[in-house]
Amino acid sequence: MKAFVLRATGGEGLEHTALADVPTPPAPGPGEVRVAIKAAALNHLDLFVIQGLPGLPRSLPHILGADGAGVVDAVGPDVSAPQLGERVLINPGISDYSCEFCRAGEHSLCLRYGILGEHFPGTLTELVTVPAHNVLPVPVITPPLTWAEAAAFSLVTLTAWRMLVTRAAVRSGEWVLVWGIGGGVSLTALRIAKLLGARVIATSSSDAKLARATELGAEVVVNHRTQEVTQTVREVTGKRGVDVVVENVGEATWGESLRCLAKGGRIVTCGGTSGPKLVTDVRPLFWHQLTILGSTMGNAAEYREVVRRLGQGELRPIVDATFPLARARAAFERLARGDQIGKVAVEIGT
Repeated sequence: MKAFVLRATGGEGLEHTALADVPTPPAPGPGEVRVAIKAAALNHLDLFVIQGLPGLPRSLPHILGADGAGVVDAVGPDVSAPQLGERVLINPGISDYSCEFCRAGEHSLCLRYGILGEHFPGTLTELVTVPAHNVLPVPVITPPLTWAEAAAFSLVTLTAWRMLVTRAAVRSGEWVLVWGIGGGVSLTALRIAKLLGARVIATSSSDAKLARATELGAEVVVNHRTQEVTQTVREVTGKRGVDVVVENVGEATWGESLRCLAKGGRIVTCGGTSGPKLVTDVRPLFWHQLTILGSTMGNAAEYREVVRRLGQGELRPIVDATFPLARARAAFERLARGDQIGKVAVEIGT
């Protein structure tokens, strides 16, 4: 079967990617299903894998891609759901459902947790095998979800939901600062914050992306290339600061994120696209009683909830562009340039 793979690491990374023939996955084992992928969607995580995350991938060539949606092609023993031929969304986070954290319902803290495309073969392929509990039916809504939309839903929505709802516990009326509108997590975080009744300040270096953020409900937008974010935050909030900062940029914004917080504020982070090494002055941290929250993906209950919300017509994914599998590298190039407003998808099946 065809797949978009990483052959080596080092350099810029994309030169080591290619469309290739790979072995077809065997029939699924107990508790597993095999999904014929109709579309996959890209995340910054995929770029990190290509650039060479420490110790990853475990073997080469490695099939890329975390997000995907498709049709159940085969079911293993002891699987009652989903059914053969069912249209499904894939939760990219793989837990073992047996460790102490899984037994407590915290599957994203699983001792053997892994993500498709990072720790396991990914979704940029024709067939992928996953645990049956990692798939849910594609909700029936009007207008129907395209395969690209279905593929674009899971990772960013689950990640942003856990960040804002579970970890930061955003409340109605609070001010929330979201960095880097245009990327999937940030766009989804904006929409979830509005769903919760919060007021949003969104930043970007692109006026076009800021215009889109305004359309999605942001009360204030800031071009962080030409404007002072902290100054704008202080002006807008009457020198108070924001209650929550949604962070995934890291080194380039961390200090300013902390300066934007109100006393008792929370900063929630799921990554560091500009670098992982953070410098924090501990004095305002304790004096203003700030809270730093880490967050990764989400648990099974949270995934069911975001899919339920999708079925109610909420949080429909925003797809920026769609490419065929043969042009998957062009899709990655668009993501790497940061041109997108929403998710970049790759169509695979017909």
